[in-house]
Amino acid sequence: MRKNILFALCLLLAIACRKNQDAPTNVSNTSDAAQRFTTDVLLKTTPVKSQGKSHLCWAYAMLATIESEHLMRGDSIDLSADYVGYMYLLEQSRLRYMKGGQPIGTRGMMTMLPQLLYRYGCEPYETFHAKPDADYHALARVLQTTVDNHRQQHAGFQRLMKEVDSRIEEVLGIVPRFVFMFSCEYTPKEFAHSVCGRNEYTALTSFTHHPFGDAFELEVPDNYYHDTFLNLPIDTLQTNVDRALTQGHPVCWEGDTSEPGFNFAAGTAVTGNETETVDQRQRQAAFERFQTTDDHCMAIIGMAHDQQGRKYYICKNSWGRNNPYHGWMYMSENYFRLKTIAVCLNIEH
Repeated sequence: MRKNILFALCLLLAIACRKNQDAPTNVSNTSDAAQRFTTDVLLKTTPVKSQGKSHLCWAYAMLATIESEHLMRGDSIDLSADYVGYMYLLEQSRLRYMKGGQPIGTRGMMTMLPQLLYRYGCEPYETFHAKPDADYHALARVLQTTVDNHRQQHAGFQRLMKEVDSRIEEVLGIVPRFVFMFSCEYTPKEFAHSVCGRNEYTALTSFTHHPFGDAFELEVPDNYYHDTFLNLPIDTLQTNVDRALTQGHPVCWEGDTSEPGFNFAAGTAVTGNETETVDQRQRQAAFERFQTTDDHCMAIIGMAHDQQGRKYYICKNSWGRNNPYHGWMYMSENYFRLKTIAVCLNIEH
């Protein structure tokens, strides 16, 4: 009990030291060339980051969701996606050694993040983050070769993991053994378990090839952990998202960004037809024809409307700040209804 109280005091003290200077009070007040929006709901956030040369968007987006959840409660945390990437690469190296042929990389789904936090813990961003030029893709190739060589030699886990750890450390840096906050010391696991409960978030999806009201294993390539998603009609799913945002809870979004209408340079995601509301049949057809694919994750932290009164979701992306909204994206309601693969939100709301 005393340790939990100390940890809570440390988090409260951290608020005074970590200001969220990059969180906009009105995201639409940017370049004159940008499309104008009126903000209706906007939650607190940590600064926009860049995932660099990695596929860790799912980690960045889910961590951003957790961070905003805590900021809205009055806590202050800013978490390291590189620590998650480090542990994930270690895990995949062990699997490749035992099973053979298991690809090593950084692809994944947002639902994996709470499980990785539970297994391996987490670190604050200020304590551990890789250099901007860290190349996860090249690192993954090096690890595959390293693991395969050890597998051929039947080297065993001790030798394997020592070299794998060394290879990752060369690129991402040395991971601190403890988290220190104002004279308080915690292991990464202790820190993570205070930040996010294992079942704190629930995953929702909306497809008609499974019954509504049931949970099913979503059939997308990056569902490596075979996670299940509660299946709801798109209207109900959207209502849950809107309710969460208006009550001060961020939402993690996973969906298709390979469409021409998803334009990071412009800071917007729109469909070809914004006048007619997308229905359940249209989104199902797009999914079955692979026109809607599982490409990317972002944190939804607000809602806005354009000059025609059309609704948009304000999204925190992980591609840096080089667009008219300093890294933020405005996703139209129709784009959300058509191109959403799944969402993850706090079940307490």
